[in-house]
Amino acid sequence: MSQTAVPKPSLSLLDAIAIIVGIVIGAGIFETPALVAANAKSSTVMLLAWAVGGVMSLIGAMCFAELATAYPHPGGNYHYLIRAFGTSPGFLFVWARLTVIQTGSIAMLGFIFGDYSSQVFSMGPHSSAIYATIAVVVLTLANVAGVQMGKWTQNLLTVSTLFGMALIVFAGFKLGGMAAPAADTAASGGGGRGAASLGMVMIFVLLTFGGWTESAYVSAELRDVRRNMARALLGSIGIITGIYLLVNFAMLRGLGLNGMANAEAVGSELLRRALGAPAALIMSLLVGVTVLSSMNATVITGARTNYAMGRDYRMFSWLGRWSVRGNTPVAALVVQAAIALGLIFLGTLARSGFESMVEYTTPVYWFFLLLTGISLILLRRSEPHIPRPFRVPLYPITPIAFCAIAAYMMYSSLAYAGLGSLVGVAVLAAGVPFLFFIRRREVVENHVEPAFSPVLDQERKVA
Repeated sequence: MSQTAVPKPSLSLLDAIAIIVGIVIGAGIFETPALVAANAKSSTVMLLAWAVGGVMSLIGAMCFAELATAYPHPGGNYHYLIRAFGTSPGFLFVWARLTVIQTGSIAMLGFIFGDYSSQVFSMGPHSSAIYATIAVVVLTLANVAGVQMGKWTQNLLTVSTLFGMALIVFAGFKLGGMAAPAADTAASGGGGRGAASLGMVMIFVLLTFGGWTESAYVSAELRDVRRNMARALLGSIGIITGIYLLVNFAMLRGLGLNGMANAEAVGSELLRRALGAPAALIMSLLVGVTVLSSMNATVITGARTNYAMGRDYRMFSWLGRWSVRGNTPVAALVVQAAIALGLIFLGTLARSGFESMVEYTTPVYWFFLLLTGISLILLRRSEPHIPRPFRVPLYPITPIAFCAIAAYMMYSSLAYAGLGSLVGVAVLAAGVPFLFFIRRREVVENHVEPAFSPVLDQERKVA
């Protein structure tokens, strides 16, 4: 273990694509198609919404491609924010990643894994939490063993996920050839679900596309990053959009729009009709593998921000130690797992662990994503001398559009979560006095071209 060791480029383009695809294609694709169908006026609107979601994600991916290729750093968004806004927003972001965003996402995915695994074999009244705990511990240990173990775990899980998507497509086309689906005009469902709402449609679609931003945290470990990062981001978004369109078309062909809207679990319903009684077991295993894929990728990327925090603040220097043996931030992984396990425990006290984690994380996540979009514009102006191998097209229209999308999602998340979102916001606010304490006791150091270093100041003067 060495504090002076740094991340080594050991991930290939294929590894990066596997991580991005593994994060994005999670359990959401098994849940949200029914909600999208229930709020869509027709099958055409539904499929178009998924295509638009891909375009919106592509807009964001282009912004991140410029930032990641110009500033390859294991801190990802943290590095961009600290360069654009200074140390205070940067610290609050890394605090939010450590206590809310990343650890909350890991706990949320753990509860999904536990819910579906419990359908196969229940461990009692707290079965979901037990499975979630096991998943966090096992995946963390796999990544502590080294980045090679972590990336191969991710690659295998991503392949399994894609196989599951292929099974959904097969079932949909099989049913489509056996019988005509239900009417295709307007979705109907209880509780007002049938009311057409394009805004609600896009909320669910963009939530399902969420997660591709995590690619920025492996930029320092990607080989030939200035060439491969843009290819990884744009290529993975294209793959994900194609998969989502194909899966939704298959569901539409097998169940029809109304059938999708009224299904309690659209994937399970599709497989039940196509494959019979064993479908419930198949679906549980399928979703379990998919969630593990997203969960493992989230563990990989989340620890990188904690590592960057340790490199910048002496109080957290023990988080900034990089294991030479495994080429991975062991301490950052362990702390991340401990906080995630704490959130899982708290989630068991709530009515629904999964919903609690959604309310806890999403508003804070979109707030900092908005700041990241703004940082692209600020850094273009303040650091024009920095080489940018990939430049976002149609600047500044593209980053402004991305900021508008992030602002809309932040508003929608607050409206959806209501009072539940205040817990995550309160934890974020708890970092403010902690920030004041740190600013009085220590200085930011060891950051790669830190925000206010003499080196960067001299670069700006020369420029």
